[in-house]
Amino acid sequence: MFDEITELLRHPTSVKLLTSLIGIFVFIVCVRIFQRVALRYIKDKQTRYRSRKVISFFGFVLAVLFIISVFGDRLGGLHIVLGMAGAGIAFSLQEVIASIAGWFAISFTNFFTTGDRIQLGGIKGDVIDIGVLRTTIMEIGEWVNGD
Repeated sequence: MFDEITELLRHPTSVKLLTSLIGIFVFIVCVRIFQRVALRYIKDKQTRYRSRKVISFFGFVLAVLFIISVFGDRLGGLHIVLGMAGAGIAFSLQEVIASIAGWFAISFTNFFTTGDRIQLGGIKGDVIDIGVLRTTIMEIGEWVNGD
């Protein structure tokens, strides 16, 4: 049984998979540490919220780049397949791509921030969260006669 385990650990794919898992764990721990440090030194709620989101986003991007670099030698002909599939994906995900562009516009130009009262498409409410694909609003509309 010990020989089977050592033989499995000598296989290149197993080593890469183990390296990827350890790397992802390290990235998660680093993101949590950076978020705690940011929360300790940043007093403004809005800046805390944005810094937490930015740290999480960059941690995810770095983890994906790390996995790509670990498995890079096995992805030789994959760029052609990804190029062909990219056109189809871009066409089918037009709405998602527009949502991501809208998130960038909202996040970096301060159209509105969390806690603001806004009206979008006839719906009034307080902004609770600004996500990549959706903005969460606590509705305050005409559903109560006392408004």
